[in-house]
Amino acid sequence: MKNQLIPSVCICLVVAGSLFADSTFTGAVSDLWSNPDNWSEGLPDAADKAKFTDGQLCVLDYDAGAVKQIAMEGDGADHLRLVDGAALTVAPGSTDGWAIIGYAGAPEEPHLLEVLGGVFNADHRMKIGFQGKGMLVVDYSGVVNVNAQHFSIGDDTNGDGRVELRGGALNLNDNELYFKRGANSTASIDFSGGVLTWDFTDAGLALINDRIADGTITAYDGVGTVIVERTQADVLVVKGLHPFSPVPADGIIVVPGSTTLEWTVDAGTSVDVWFGTTGDDFTKIVDQQTVTSVQVDTVKGTRYFWAVDTYAPGAADPNLGPLFDFLADNLAPKVDAGADVTTWLENGTAAVALAGAVTDADPTTVAWTVITEPNEATAAIADADQADTTVTLSALGTYVLQLEADDGEYQGSDTITINVFENSCLAAQSLPGYEPLPGDLNGDCVVDQLDIDLLLEQWLNCNGLDCPDIDPVDPNLPE
Repeated sequence: MKNQLIPSVCICLVVAGSLFADSTFTGAVSDLWSNPDNWSEGLPDAADKAKFTDGQLCVLDYDAGAVKQIAMEGDGADHLRLVDGAALTVAPGSTDGWAIIGYAGAPEEPHLLEVLGGVFNADHRMKIGFQGKGMLVVDYSGVVNVNAQHFSIGDDTNGDGRVELRGGALNLNDNELYFKRGANSTASIDFSGGVLTWDFTDAGLALINDRIADGTITAYDGVGTVIVERTQADVLVVKGLHPFSPVPADGIIVVPGSTTLEWTVDAGTSVDVWFGTTGDDFTKIVDQQTVTSVQVDTVKGTRYFWAVDTYAPGAADPNLGPLFDFLADNLAPKVDAGADVTTWLENGTAAVALAGAVTDADPTTVAWTVITEPNEATAAIADADQADTTVTLSALGTYVLQLEADDGEYQGSDTITINVFENSCLAAQSLPGYEPLPGDLNGDCVVDQLDIDLLLEQWLNCNGLDCPDIDPVDPNLPE
């Protein structure tokens, strides 16, 4: 028996070892993730932990697929940077996967995940500053999606976590958000151009407001205002506003061409305004003038940076303002499919007018499509390539239609929901705030003879505990 068991155990160990491995980024050849020679065990995949321990810069500029775990740790400040074209998913379908920026160690500078473009998907836990110092920066077109479990900042003993949203978006979806969950841990979020989105809950809104109140969440390093909005889709949007109220707003996309830069300062304040595409192409376009706007020319596909420096009365040197940025580019069409509709069948069908609206600087093509319907092929769109058209419905239930617009480069879309009922009364009763008419005893949305007949059938009936006995010959007299 021993001779049979020993080989079996060894095989299991070999197989288990091959299922999960660490591959450490060394930067031996370059700073690119994509070169296998830059990794101790070759490119990590969905079964591997990608480790960063030596203070190296690693640049991801392509779709790297998935890894099981990411760990940034050690005494060197590691740096993972995602740029345009990058895509990385951590822990898809895993129950023990995670992304930890600042797992351990005590570097002078934080371990840094910088998402300047592309998409970083955390399909399980994501922690910024676990037992070490960690930092997440999202800027420009970068997107971080937290798709499962939780997002925590300053998570364990001595964890030091910071998140800076300078552009792009951090989407928490319906997952938990935690701050400072360990002894001596610290946490902060600062907004200076980016947004955080989070599915609305009362508890989530209270948490955000509490952290704003205690200074954990700030805007523009504390000089700006944190704005919390609730969308019609029940999503919390958190962002920052600088006291200058810059236009274009920090980090947005504008139509190329002549663009007006605007800002708000105290009356009579002199300003310098700087404008350019990089730090090497930064020109003073306003020199100590008391103005609040200036025109600039922009070129499609170019990101521009600008700053407003202010002079205190009598001062020779200005107070330096923050750097704002915007991208001059084609905007995706803005689409409005119209308000949701409640209707009913008449002679077996319901005809609904669709009045879509599309706003775009360029010519667009449009298309209506049926996303969901109660029964297949029960929605017939008259002219699917026209924003204004009619749809004929022939089954009871809920329909979802989508209007999409395409300008040849970008697409935009919106949906409309149509609820179809058997009759107008049932349709009315489905609406929020419906109140039945007094006297509508049969609930058919009209007070008529049928209701009177029901009333007479019950005339003088009594079901109280003190009801008198009624003379069956003359109901008006007691027996």
